[in-house]
Amino acid sequence: MASTDLLTPPEVQTKAKASSTPVIIIGALFFIFGFVTWANSTLIPYLKIACELTTPEAVLVTFAFYISYAVMAFPSSWVLKKTGFKNGMMVGLLIMAAGALLFIPAANSREFGFFLFALFVIGTGLALLQTASNPYITILGPIESAAKRISVMGICNKTAGALAPLVLGAIVLKDSSVLEAKLATLDAAARAAELDALASRVVPPYIVIAIVLVLLGIFVYFSHLPEVKAEGEDSADHASDVNRSSIFSYPYLWLGFISLFLYVGVEVMAGDIIQLYGNSIGISLDVAKHFTTYTLIGMLVGYIVGIIAIPKYISQNAVLKISAILGILFTLGAIFTSGYTSVFFIAILGLANALIWPAIWPLAIEGLGKYTKTGSALLIVGIAGGAVLPRIWANLGEQPAIGYQQAFWIMVPCYLFILYFAVAGHKIGRAKKA
Repeated sequence: MASTDLLTPPEVQTKAKASSTPVIIIGALFFIFGFVTWANSTLIPYLKIACELTTPEAVLVTFAFYISYAVMAFPSSWVLKKTGFKNGMMVGLLIMAAGALLFIPAANSREFGFFLFALFVIGTGLALLQTASNPYITILGPIESAAKRISVMGICNKTAGALAPLVLGAIVLKDSSVLEAKLATLDAAARAAELDALASRVVPPYIVIAIVLVLLGIFVYFSHLPEVKAEGEDSADHASDVNRSSIFSYPYLWLGFISLFLYVGVEVMAGDIIQLYGNSIGISLDVAKHFTTYTLIGMLVGYIVGIIAIPKYISQNAVLKISAILGILFTLGAIFTSGYTSVFFIAILGLANALIWPAIWPLAIEGLGKYTKTGSALLIVGIAGGAVLPRIWANLGEQPAIGYQQAFWIMVPCYLFILYFAVAGHKIGRAKKA
């Protein structure tokens, strides 16, 4: 009987099982890019004030950050083939550090385009990291329990994400409501001086972020991370490769890609957009800046459930079905209620969303064999959904006949497609197991 463990060769398999080091290192990586990613939720309202932006313009923060995944995922796959997982992770961290340092000239010039470029560079480094770390943790053990391992990584990611708006918000959005009122009373010169001072607040935290990223990159370089490969990755005659000439021969992979694209879009809306939404319905920014943390606490609860329940009590695709249904119900709750209740339903979308990524990823990547790295790169491209859907939401919300609350209707078909993938899509074109 063939082993269900996907590590090769056997000596690496034994070493990885005997040591928790790989999991700890990957967990640290997930923590770091969780902090950097969810800092965007604070940067959106911050840059809206500092650079004097409209809401659709401010949402370009998520666009610049997440579109980098679409641009850089396949180049990242090529880099990983040349460098291996470990060196690729180090390069990704150093690129992120360079992007963080670009916040210094961006803040000094107070040019929104410069901030967007810095975010794109950070996203480029993250694309490389994600392309490496997600398949790495997926194939670091049996595929049946991959969602559990990804859930552990999710806890690392979202713990950092919950901290990011609290830490960064306390620095860059301190007394923001008072500042907004003050700005309205100042002449052009005094207003520019206040905005310059506000822009400079972002420099110290991003210098610290850059230093941490460089140190972690050095640590990864000198660590003993084993190189792992998916079952059949080097085999031309692996069962999964029969009559399969490219990733286009795996329909379930492409359906998984669409599902991830839509999922990341709704996840970013629930996490990054919630602050803007709360502010748009009359909640002060001093209060709204904490809303992202509530969303991420919901995600943490979901991850804990995943660690306990998958696969012992419930399968990965069953979890995906439940998550999609909850997503639909909570979205409808946000649309048909008002005030803090509506915000609450957006926040608990974190609970619905938590296990979608951990469930989709292994269902989409299983059985790809030698196409595992390319398939992983395709799935990483799906993260660009975080660039597209919030932008659509913002544009719809600006229409007087729609408004920001009714714009959340775009989330319903997203969850419906994810439900389809959970019920039937993940089975289409999949090789039957012997």
